[in-house]
Amino acid sequence: MGDEVDVVLAQWRVERPDVDTSPVAVLGRVTRLSRLVERELKDFLARYELEPGEFEVLTTLRRAGGADGLTAGAFLHAALVTAGAITNRIDRMAAKGLVVRVPDPVDRRVVRVRLTDEGRVLVDAVLGEHMARFARLLEPLAPETRSVVADALRVLLEGCE
Repeated sequence: MGDEVDVVLAQWRVERPDVDTSPVAVLGRVTRLSRLVERELKDFLARYELEPGEFEVLTTLRRAGGADGLTAGAFLHAALVTAGAITNRIDRMAAKGLVVRVPDPVDRRVVRVRLTDEGRVLVDAVLGEHMARFARLLEPLAPETRSVVADALRVLLEGCE
């Protein structure tokens, strides 16, 4: 039994046996899996009229923002995206009434982003189902295999970053 990546590797072995295409065995699968997970997430979040980037804003604030929210700089660090992307996402989320910008109580030059009550209710409502869907995606792997894969991906990601 094989997958599409096995087909690609077999084709390369015929067409270019002189080139080591073995990295595709890992990175091709990671890329394909990433696309499948992104599509699953996008389809799921559409039911809540959210884009994946907007959901990332909600979950970042929920897990790291506390009652005071996050400064723009802290948000950039927590979300790992560009300043322009964050600004656009926050603008959309504020227009939906899910987040609010508030002046920092200590330094008025600093703006904090905070979940509104509506934003908190939404992220709490969606998060459990979202994680259950992710768990279902991992069902083909035994728990001990999941741990090994997670550890290997962590090492790979640290090496790439």
